[in-house]
Amino acid sequence: MSRVLSLFLICAAFALPAARLRAQAAPSPDAAPQGMPGDPNGNDDTSQSVATFRQNVNLVSLYFDVRDKKNLLIPHLTRDDCQVFEDKQAQKLKNFTAEVDQPLTLGILLDTSGSQQNVLPLEQQTGGEFLKRILRQKDQAFLVTFDVDVNLLSDFTSNASALAHDLNQAQINVGTGGITTGPLPTGTPRGTVLYDAVVQAAHDKLAGETGRKAMILLTDGEDQGSRTKLRDAIEAAQKANSMVYVLLIADRGFYGGGMYNIGYSGDYVMHQLADQTGGRLINVGNNGKKLEAAFQQIEDELRTQYVASYTPTNDKTDGTYRKVEIQCRQREEALKVQSRKGYYAIAPED
Repeated sequence: MSRVLSLFLICAAFALPAARLRAQAAPSPDAAPQGMPGDPNGNDDTSQSVATFRQNVNLVSLYFDVRDKKNLLIPHLTRDDCQVFEDKQAQKLKNFTAEVDQPLTLGILLDTSGSQQNVLPLEQQTGGEFLKRILRQKDQAFLVTFDVDVNLLSDFTSNASALAHDLNQAQINVGTGGITTGPLPTGTPRGTVLYDAVVQAAHDKLAGETGRKAMILLTDGEDQGSRTKLRDAIEAAQKANSMVYVLLIADRGFYGGGMYNIGYSGDYVMHQLADQTGGRLINVGNNGKKLEAAFQQIEDELRTQYVASYTPTNDKTDGTYRKVEIQCRQREEALKVQSRKGYYAIAPED
């Protein structure tokens, strides 16, 4: 296991194109987003899901899942069942397909800080079984751990057994007394650089890939010491056109017997990260059965997705925020759609 980035490079995660987590030198056609998440018209800038697109690509593509009132996935919708609205204006779809067999690119991000010591074996066993089930020959995945630093344990591979083996090699970075060890900088203590891990995985690994992309975070949701912020993590995931699924797993004993004691805010911030990128948060506590069920839900959703593409009727390159809504109906029943909430238009040239 090798250290991937120095703490100095974490500070420059956006600025350095040659960061070590990167696997591809050139971005893919769909890896175009720029700008910051949120609504520039005064609303909370972490309340909206955002992406923009390269100037030479005038096509918005939205991956999404659809569920009925019983929360069951709907797998056989057609173009006529769904409408896309941008700033409340209906858009004409150029493409609408069910993406059951499109290659899948996954990033597994594993929290190895001290608070996860008692749940790591559970994550390793269940996560390994998930990878062996979901990865097919044309799929690929990589594995990153994060504590005081961000580490690449396994680069892109379709070999699920090798990934599971590397997952089992992960270790908690803990010193005596439960204090995370490592090259601590001066100033604010660093213990769980969750936001930095998302930024680097999105920027250096997923931005260069095409098709369906998702990060799966196994964490209690608490960040300590990242140089980047929540909004930076959301932005980076959106720039990579990647959904973020968060499996909120925590050792209740570590938190004094309850997940929601004073000082714990991981569930709140992780909801924002997941919702704004079109993913989902699933709270599993430290329950093995719930963790197994959560992995199964993610597998089902990733294999039962749709993609709708359109050229916006508003063709202005003004850099403004565009709200996007997908509405689907079946036999007059309104269905629940899980997708990102908007994007930034191409900014005007200087």
